[in-house]
Amino acid sequence: MWWHYLLVFLGALLFDIVPFPFAPAFTIMVFFQILFDLNVWSVIIIGVAGSVLGRYILLLYAPLMAVKYLKQSRNEDIKFLGDKMNENKWKGILVVLAYSLLPLPTTPLFLGAGISKIKPLYIIAPFLIGKFTSDSIALHLGKFASDNQQNIIDNIFSWQSIASFILGFVMLFCLFFINWRALIQTKKLAFDFKILN
Repeated sequence: MWWHYLLVFLGALLFDIVPFPFAPAFTIMVFFQILFDLNVWSVIIIGVAGSVLGRYILLLYAPLMAVKYLKQSRNEDIKFLGDKMNENKWKGILVVLAYSLLPLPTTPLFLGAGISKIKPLYIIAPFLIGKFTSDSIALHLGKFASDNQQNIIDNIFSWQSIASFILGFVMLFCLFFINWRALIQTKKLAFDFKILN
């Protein structure tokens, strides 16, 4: 049924549009693929499209959230970090690609890029390649996982999933509370906890 694939698209979109670390979009893709016995390649293509659109929307609204909720000095600090990334675009592209291949939350990456107003092409293109690759692997492993559903349910609160969730919050903490300008210019680690307007 066509609406099963629509659920895949919307699920991936919603998982990747949120501005805080959330379950990876491939989890909802695997869930619907197993639940409805969908074609794996169709799920990958449709799910990745939803995921990329979600991250693109996050890039667009991150600066608006930052202006509304973060102090001006914090916004300038994050923009400074983005400027440093823009200085060597190829290195930045490779970092995004490598990061997208890893099973790490990409929310902090996209929030930082959005607030820094990095051109979406420099983030979306490598993210698309990394996301397609990693989600293809995850969905094909999902076939194996469907034979072991009880083990998956038992491992939802495994140390790996909890560690990934905690790591996402640590990365957000670093993005928002480290004084990046001081760190890069003076090589001194400084924190600023007054980030809200």
